[in-house]
Amino acid sequence: MSTSPIELNAPDPLARAAKAVELYHAATPDMVGERMILNMGPSHPATHGVLRLILELDGEIIHAATPDVGFLHRGDEKIAESMHYNQFVPYTDRLDYLAPLANNVAYACAVEKLMDWTLPPRGQALRVLCCELARISSHLLGIGVCAMDVGAMTVFLYTMTEREKIYNLCEQLTGARFTTSYTRVGGQLRDMPPGFDEAVRKFLHECLIALEEVSKLLDKNKIFRDRMMDIGVISRESAIAWGMTGPNLRASGVPRDLRKDRPYLGYEKYEFDVPVADEGDCYARYLVRMEEVRQSIAICRQVLDTMPAGPVNLADPKSMLPNKERVLMSMEELIHHFIVATQGIDAPPGEVYFAAENPKGELGFYIHSKGGGVPYRLKIRSPSFCNLSIISRLLPGHMVSDVPAILGSLDFVMGECDR
Repeated sequence: MSTSPIELNAPDPLARAAKAVELYHAATPDMVGERMILNMGPSHPATHGVLRLILELDGEIIHAATPDVGFLHRGDEKIAESMHYNQFVPYTDRLDYLAPLANNVAYACAVEKLMDWTLPPRGQALRVLCCELARISSHLLGIGVCAMDVGAMTVFLYTMTEREKIYNLCEQLTGARFTTSYTRVGGQLRDMPPGFDEAVRKFLHECLIALEEVSKLLDKNKIFRDRMMDIGVISRESAIAWGMTGPNLRASGVPRDLRKDRPYLGYEKYEFDVPVADEGDCYARYLVRMEEVRQSIAICRQVLDTMPAGPVNLADPKSMLPNKERVLMSMEELIHHFIVATQGIDAPPGEVYFAAENPKGELGFYIHSKGGGVPYRLKIRSPSFCNLSIISRLLPGHMVSDVPAILGSLDFVMGECDR
């Protein structure tokens, strides 16, 4: 084997890929044929964001794949260390920006665990409703885009139509359609507006009908099945070893769902199944997400049927902003508002980790507090980053045309990877 000036731990991803190619050639001296390095992305529609894949090709066969992330340059974790806890809520919208309501809830629950706060029942139920609507929205886009990647344009139109209805509901509830910033540490921005219950029920009924249309279009479609079945197979052992979570893990036969295994926000009160498949291929991941949408619809209906009365926020503790009407009528309340707004939540010293079952998988927040209104350290366990790490192991042996199907079935979002 000839000596190369390129080191395997070189900072440049292309240099690392070139070294990997050299090692591969040295290990397979009997292989013949000219190989090519191909950059797929970072400006490629099939990479679902600013992801660069460095592929080594022998004709149409992939022999090595190196994912290159970091093009967004976000630095959310460091930004959080210079902000009050509630000031960081809008930044969580920009993590998995396809499910901002669920991100808000996961972060708020982490801070509330640090504060040892428990939301009133109505506040918990409202958060569950937000999380499940976010799951439906995220999966609808994931299913539609994956189908479009392999040629099924009609499915994308069905799913985006239903997703637009969720945005209408978000606007009605939060005042915003995309980056909602709805959740607060200790509660929500506001309660459900009049008529919201009926609007959600109407959407759930229409969404289930559209979902069955999508199922008829794809489940037994020969082209779709040929593009997805036995492609991108992830074994149970590999899924666990690479730290995968969410639908990608459950499609490989691991029935892990934090809503069942470590219930939070009263999830133990609702009846729902955890969809699991054993095949671990792209088609199995599609089926798992389809069934998860059905289960989320069932959870939303149970939440609306059993929605308790009462407040949605904590009962006016010292670290919560007082009611705006009282602030305008009382000097003491105005002073209280000023102190909380300028100094933030007075958090105790300590370390906590809280993980929620987000649409992409386990979204976790680690908070190290030394007291006061600003975290000393904050780290984010983003499911998309962990799920994407298996790409270098998964793509080799497949054809270039399989890459869109595999990436679409993993359903990652680069806003979480480049946190």
